[in-house]
Amino acid sequence: MKTLRTILPILLWLALPAVASDHTPPPVQPATAFAAVETHADEKVSIAAEPYDTLEKASLFRIDYLGHGVMPIRLIVTNNGSRPISLSEARIIFYTAAGDRIQAAEPEDVERLMTRKEREGGKIPLPGGIPGIKLKPKAGNKEIEQDFNTYEFSSLMVEPHTTRAGFLFYDVTDIDHPLQGASLHLRKLRDADGNDLFDFEIPFDKYLKSKSSQMN
Repeated sequence: MKTLRTILPILLWLALPAVASDHTPPPVQPATAFAAVETHADEKVSIAAEPYDTLEKASLFRIDYLGHGVMPIRLIVTNNGSRPISLSEARIIFYTAAGDRIQAAEPEDVERLMTRKEREGGKIPLPGGIPGIKLKPKAGNKEIEQDFNTYEFSSLMVEPHTTRAGFLFYDVTDIDHPLQGASLHLRKLRDADGNDLFDFEIPFDKYLKSKSSQMN
């Protein structure tokens, strides 16, 4: 006869798919609520970058990006000023510790990467030293497009006293620990008069330090 101690883990395991299948975007919080944030007090703008670098966090998505070497980064932009700011021409680049520049991926970029990885076969390591997993069957364009439509950062304007958030996806396939010493750089953000804001440089070491302290 099974005891409660043996039954409870089974019940928890059975409940996991329901959690993983809930694809509702996370609630929007001010950028200052996150560890990796930079604030420009004079411009009254704060921007944060929150990596989804664990299996638990990445279960939000329909397909396994981490397992294919793609790092989802949630971008949070808070405008505490009295005038809107424009991101219509913004450049948002992932800089590795070695100084390599990685542009945010488009859906077709992710599809090509997954196709190549699945053609190579076998197991691959996840970013950040997470143990390797066996690749799943190829994800269809529909799932990738659904994720991009649901989660991608798409706001071209951030209104006064407003926070906008969404995800960008970066190919970090060949980097063992992609967040260590890396940073997210934002260029060509503009105010309502078309003037450039100061550049933002958000180091991911802030996030890693916060993550480490939570585990201790």
